[in-house]
Amino acid sequence: MTNHASRRAVVLLSGGLDSATVLAIARSEGYACFALSFAYGQRHAWELKAARRVAEAMGAVEHRIAEIDLRAWGGSALTGEIAVPKGRAPEEMAEGIPVTYVPARNTIFLSFALAWAEVLGASDIFLGVNALDYSGYPDCRPEYIAAFERMANLATKAGVEGRQRLKIHTPLIALTKAEIITKGLALGVDYGMTSSCYDPAPDGRPCGACDSCLLRKKGFAEAGINDPLNGAS
Repeated sequence: MTNHASRRAVVLLSGGLDSATVLAIARSEGYACFALSFAYGQRHAWELKAARRVAEAMGAVEHRIAEIDLRAWGGSALTGEIAVPKGRAPEEMAEGIPVTYVPARNTIFLSFALAWAEVLGASDIFLGVNALDYSGYPDCRPEYIAAFERMANLATKAGVEGRQRLKIHTPLIALTKAEIITKGLALGVDYGMTSSCYDPAPDGRPCGACDSCLLRKKGFAEAGINDPLNGAS
């Protein structure tokens, strides 16, 4: 285990499978983790309940939920009056950018994380983006993360003064969903606490048919493990 016990990290925590795994990874590397979630007007706001559970169970030093209403712009099935696609085949999910893409979401989220990291004196941000089992989002690609990291090191007082050299960690970026699940289980993640569905019922039950539910189901099946949320999302 790498020991970074004296170092702080901001961990973007949605409450989903990937971000819970990333929090576990950061903790396993000895970082003091400050979890950051967003209430951004998302259709699937139930995920914030999951984020609270995950942050508490996995020992985050602090968990904050920033409120920003991206419904002001819409343009996504997650923040506007657009139906969430259901029952798509893998080849359909692999084509183009889906309507569940939220314009500039990761750029907005990383900007908030950058601000908090500077205040905390933290040089590390952890993010659960994935470039393999992902739904075509342009802000999940390695080249995007590298570009934001370069920008971030030009954008802060701490960076200009040489007190901070920001690193954005994306430990899941080249893993399949099955590999992510296997890694998380090895680190003690309880995936029964997480929520992945884009269109859950009012009580949080996953729809089982949106892209996120289907990718999660595929990951657990390929890992040969039963999803604690009954094999759906």
